[in-house]
Amino acid sequence: MNRDEDWLLKEKYHGERSEAFEVDLARLHSGEPVAYVIGWQPFLNTHIRLDSRPLIPRPETEFWTAQAIERIKQGSPDPCVLDMCAGSGAIGVAVAHALPHARVDFVEIEPAHRTTITENICDNGIEFQNTRVLIGDLFHAVPAGTLYDFVFTNPPYIDPALDRTELSVKNFEPHLALYGGTAGMNVIERIVSEAPQYLRQNGELWIEHEPEQCAQIASLAHQAGFVSCTSHEDQYGVMRYSILTRS
Repeated sequence: MNRDEDWLLKEKYHGERSEAFEVDLARLHSGEPVAYVIGWQPFLNTHIRLDSRPLIPRPETEFWTAQAIERIKQGSPDPCVLDMCAGSGAIGVAVAHALPHARVDFVEIEPAHRTTITENICDNGIEFQNTRVLIGDLFHAVPAGTLYDFVFTNPPYIDPALDRTELSVKNFEPHLALYGGTAGMNVIERIVSEAPQYLRQNGELWIEHEPEQCAQIASLAHQAGFVSCTSHEDQYGVMRYSILTRS
């Protein structure tokens, strides 16, 4: 068996082959991602359910989320955090799990993911009263007057013209969470331009993106009045995320 088949057998069937396992094995062989077949994905010491089939959390996202958690620890003991384009809620759940005193909001445009996010909050022992799940179009979902210390987002950013997406991702994962329109920048442009209204002084916006988008994001950050914008490599040496700081 390959790695995915072995993980499926051990994780979902406790090492026991069965008729149900053979059915799931056929799903794997059709190209369906193993995380969907098993129904969950590990992410920074949390257990992320994927019942509504949101975007599967990636190791690259896990890497910068770990960096973000360490950054938060250097500041306020009671930070207010937003997970924008939340999907499964993996980023916000990981933050809330690591920092129990954080206030974490989740914004997601797809209503079907509300239950998944809520389940992931509860399943990982997070105090539900410290969270809000907001359904809507980016910052339009955020109540007026709300300010955050940190906004974290893994938006749809794939440029359809480049499209390095693997076939299994194209066939099974939500295109709404993957493709970002012209140059992959449509959603990023909106987030960068609107974020300053929702960030406290010295608040930070962390964005995952393609390496080709670094210069465009820096330009947008300048236009939006951010005092700084720095791009950073992921664990594979790829420019994968940028940190924008509000003046």
